[in-house]
Amino acid sequence: MDRFLDNAARILAGGQSAVQAGCTQSAWTVLIAREGGIRMVADSDWPLESLARESGAEMAYRVSVNGAHVSVDGLSGGRRCAIQSEPPSALFRRLLPDRRQYQLA
Repeated sequence: MDRFLDNAARILAGGQSAVQAGCTQSAWTVLIAREGGIRMVADSDWPLESLARESGAEMAYRVSVNGAHVSVDGLSGGRRCAIQSEPPSALFRRLLPDRRQYQLA
C-alpha cells in the first residue's frame, strides 16, 4: 500500500480508538508536510483543498466522528480517498444475515 493510503488507514484507526475511548463527536484535519511534519487543526471550516494549499501540506486528511461512525477524506496532489468505519452492528449483520441458511425437513 502506498504512503497516502497507509496514512488514511492509520488515521481511521486512530479515529476508531477515539470512539472507543468515548469521543462521540469531533472533526479535525491532519496535514502532513513533505518533510514529514504533522499538523492537526481542530474543527476547521476551511475546505480541505484550501487548507492543504495554504499550509503547503503534501497530504491532507479530514476526520469526522459522529457517534460510532468515523470517516476520513484525504487528498494528495490530484489523488483523493474516502474511507469509513462500520459500526459493529453492521459487521454482525453481514456475518449473520437475516435469512435462514438451512432447510427444515
